[in-house]
Amino acid sequence: MTLTWPSPAKLNLFLYITGQRPDGYHELQTLFQFLDYGDEITITTRQDNQLNLLTEMTGVEPEKNLILRAAKLLQNYCRHTLRYEGNLGADISIQKILPMGGGIGGGSSNAATTLVALNEHWGTQVSDDVLAELGKVLGADVPVFVRGHAAFAEGIGEILTPASPKEIWYLVAHSGIEISTPTIFTDPQLNRNSPKRSLAALLLAPYANDCETIARKRFREVEQLVSWLLQYAPSRLTGTGACVFSEFETQADALKVLNKAPSWVQGFIAQGVNESPLHKFRAGITRVLHQ
Repeated sequence: MTLTWPSPAKLNLFLYITGQRPDGYHELQTLFQFLDYGDEITITTRQDNQLNLLTEMTGVEPEKNLILRAAKLLQNYCRHTLRYEGNLGADISIQKILPMGGGIGGGSSNAATTLVALNEHWGTQVSDDVLAELGKVLGADVPVFVRGHAAFAEGIGEILTPASPKEIWYLVAHSGIEISTPTIFTDPQLNRNSPKRSLAALLLAPYANDCETIARKRFREVEQLVSWLLQYAPSRLTGTGACVFSEFETQADALKVLNKAPSWVQGFIAQGVNESPLHKFRAGITRVLHQ
């Protein structure tokens, strides 16, 4: 069986850092929403236990690649915990369009899609709850992609409450740089004491991102990008960057601004969606397979 699965981007509509734990992890409050835009992962089931990533990922060592790590994690869980005796192999390729280090969840989404998709290809029937727990090993953002619904996240990002923000249009812009999460979270000037608030209170307040000040200070490209976009619409950093997004009521309004973009800006238009394209696709596949 060969299927091509969506691996959508996400935005942090707001992100506040409310403290730092003794183990170094940061406590936060953030609102995740998916985009109807992302990478595509093609999986062909193998009749053995071999796992092959057919697409070369520039700058990513194979043992650190989240797609292969996710595949091996699920394979080991099924083999050793579930004692599954069927074939657990796959050839995997990816059409990569999401920028790495952009704060839009590319790697985490790829890992989640791999977990969800292989579970269907192999017929291992692992619950989303277990897949999300496995995903936490790979990254704090993986569980929200596995669960597939827009969510308010607390703790280090693992405490998820389903949410339904307005599904508006976004211009997501990138200047071509990559920002690693540790670069932002280890900065001594990062605000780490935003007050904890209820979701209801946060939804009524102007949205912001505590990481934006550091990203704009340390990366001239981000500063230029935010300054340019703010001329046209409310705009802010997503995640720890480097992508910046602007909000629009219509696709046409977003396109008007993108068409004005200077040559150093890379961007795309997408609608925010509260149900992940991955889960919509899985639902359709499940219906076909069980007809």
